[in-house]
Order: sequence, then C-alpha cells, then structure tokens
Amino acid sequence: MLKLLKKILFIPTITALLLLAACSNSDFQGNMDVKMQDFSYVNQDNKKVSLDDLKGTVWIADLIFTNCKTVCPPMTHNMTQLQQKLKEAGIKDYRIVSFSVDPENDTPEKLKEYIGYYEADESNWDLLTGYTSKDIKEFAEKSLKTLAVPEPDSDQVMHGTSFYLVDQKGIVVKSYSGYEDVPYDEIVLDMKTLINQK
Repeated sequence: MLKLLKKILFIPTITALLLLAACSNSDFQGNMDVKMQDFSYVNQDNKKVSLDDLKGTVWIADLIFTNCKTVCPPMTHNMTQLQQKLKEAGIKDYRIVSFSVDPENDTPEKLKEYIGYYEADESNWDLLTGYTSKDIKEFAEKSLKTLAVPEPDSDQVMHGTSFYLVDQKGIVVKSYSGYEDVPYDEIVLDMKTLINQK
C-alpha cells in the first residue's frame, strides 16, 4: 500500500516538473532591456519610417553602410539568410531595419543599389538614412549600446556587428552575433516567442 501511495504521489510530481520545464523553454530570455530612441528617417525607397510605424511589431535591427569593406557585406548576407529561415518557419509579422552609419554618403538610391546585390525581400526590410553622423553615433550609443564612429584617416566607419531584437513596445531586448556564427535557430525561436506573446 505504501509503495502504491509513493507511486501515486511520484507521478504528479514528475508531471509538474515536466510542465515547468516545458514552460521555461518557451519563455523568452533576453540579454538587453533598452528603450529605443525615437526616430523618423527615410528608407531605400525614400519613404519615411519612424519608431511609431514599428510599434506593435517585432523587428530586428543592425548597423551597416554601403561603402563598408569588411563586416557589412557578410552581415547583410547573414540577414538575408535569417529572412529566409523566418520565411521557412512561417513567420511573417516582423520587420528588418538596417541603419546606415554613413548617412552623408548613403542616399536612398545608394541603399537601394546596395540591397539589390543580395537575395533580399525588401517588402519588410527598411534600410534607413536621412540623419547626420552625429545623430547615428548618439542613436547607436543610446539605443543599441554600441559604437558608430569614423575610423581615423579612412573612409570607413567602426560600428557594432550585432543583430538587435526589438519588441512590440520598442524595447531592445536581445543582441546576437550578426557577423560570425549567427545563431539563426535561436533568433527564429525568440522572434516566434515574442510574436506569439502579442
């Protein structure tokens, strides 16, 4: 009788532990908690895009520029790979936003030409410009906790190489490597989790 009682008590305990484990796996775990600074810029189609336009949508951001000779081409390629994986996962309700760190040179036309070299779906991808280098430096520091500064004696710009996940309220909640060893599966799962929490 005692053995039977122990078994009866044991089963609900194990079930509860399994349910807790399942819940914890589905909960989003961020590594940032930063309010995105307000902005209103223009994209590669010369259309205004603001933080207000993105409210209510999960989005992923990065920093790039068209004359970049090092990290930007692989980062943009990696973002197209992420876009494809999100499509394969059936995730549609999201946006991608790439901020130029060389806005004086990156006109909408240049950004349009730049993204044209990649297998990107522009229907949900905005490449932004229409501000000053000082603006993007401050924006990167405050919103993304990273650098966007001219490289001395060069036409290049030093900037962060992460992908940044932004929730529906405009809070930067997580950063990932965007240059090497991009954790695609983790990003897809995180975006799916945030979208489903809507």
